[in-house]
This record gives sequence, structure tokens and C-alpha cells, in this order.
Amino acid sequence: MVRDGYIYGLSLLAVAVVLAWATGNWAWAIAPVLLAAFFLWFFRDPQRTIPAGPGLVVSPGDGLVTETVTITTPEGARQRISIFLSVFDVHINRSPIGGVLSSVRYQKGEYLNAMNPASADRNEQNIATVRGEDGVEVTFKQIAGLIARRIVFNFNQGDRVERGQRVGLIKFGSRVDVVLPAEAELRVKVGQRVKGGASVLAVLPGQGASA
Repeated sequence: MVRDGYIYGLSLLAVAVVLAWATGNWAWAIAPVLLAAFFLWFFRDPQRTIPAGPGLVVSPGDGLVTETVTITTPEGARQRISIFLSVFDVHINRSPIGGVLSSVRYQKGEYLNAMNPASADRNEQNIATVRGEDGVEVTFKQIAGLIARRIVFNFNQGDRVERGQRVGLIKFGSRVDVVLPAEAELRVKVGQRVKGGASVLAVLPGQGASA
């Protein structure tokens, strides 16, 4: 479990005890106890088996694939995979590939519904780019949603991360985007559910055979 779960959960349990003691009625403790249980569950951090193999790009988060689209960037055409994380999903984020963080950039912004395509550009977000051993770069965005108000990213530019390694989280409903080379072979489609660190989203160009 993420440390935040213990902070929120234990704090609410303390509130429940104080309310019950102050009022002499344990019914006042029901709401904070239920909230404590929710936070302890929400900040769960399950173990995942990370797929091995050349060129695999794994999902940075749990959720529903809502879009796979070709976009235009200053570097040329790229493919973008968007994944929506509801309040019921695990919110731990993981690195999609192994390599060195060539760029980490936080961007202030709005809090549009994460299902809104405009949220990819306008919402609060953290944008991290990982350069693999072969020089191919994969970018992933932690995008705040309608409820989310805090993005956590635990690494800095120049740090090394491994495929599927925990790198941070987004508190409550949110979205993660993965931006890949245009030639990458997608392994997911819209409407598919994925798990962070365990589900393969794509294979980088020239690094894996079709399956």
C-alpha cells in the first residue's frame, strides 16, 4: 500500500474514535470508518509480473483504453494511447519502458473531465520521456482529472527507470497517455482494460516479432 493510504486511513480512524468518545454514540464513527476503509483500499499497491522481451511497452496505469490515435508533434507523427483511470482503479503509475529519463516536465492547467480529449493538452499534468537503450523515446503523461488535484512523480531528469517500475501516482480519477513512435505496433484497442506494468500496449519498431 502507498504511504498516503495509511495517512488518510489512520487519520480518519482517529477521527472516528474522537467522535464516538465525544458524543458517546458510536453511530457518529460510521462515516469516518467507511471513508478510512475506502482510502486504505484506494491506495492499494498490488504486485505485478512485468513482461520480458525486446521492445515491449507496458501500460503506465490500470484503466480503460479510450483512444488510440495518430498525432502531430514537433518531432513528427506519433501514436498516442489514452487510458482512463476511474476512482475504482489502482492509481500507481509505472514506467512504460526501461531507460533514462531524458525529460520530466510539470505543467499547471485545468481540471477537465479526463474523458474529454482536450484534457490531454489543457489539464494539469506531468510529462516524462524515457530514452531506451536503442535511443528510441517513449513519453507518458500523468494527467489530472475532474477530481484529481495532486500528481506525484518520484524521479528526476537523468534518473534511470526500469520497465514496469513504480514511478508515482495520481490521486483519484485521472488519465495517462503514452506517446510512441509512429511505427510502433499496437497491441491494444479502444475499450480494452489494461493493468499497469503487466499489460503490453505496443512493441517498438524493429524490436519484436508480431504475435
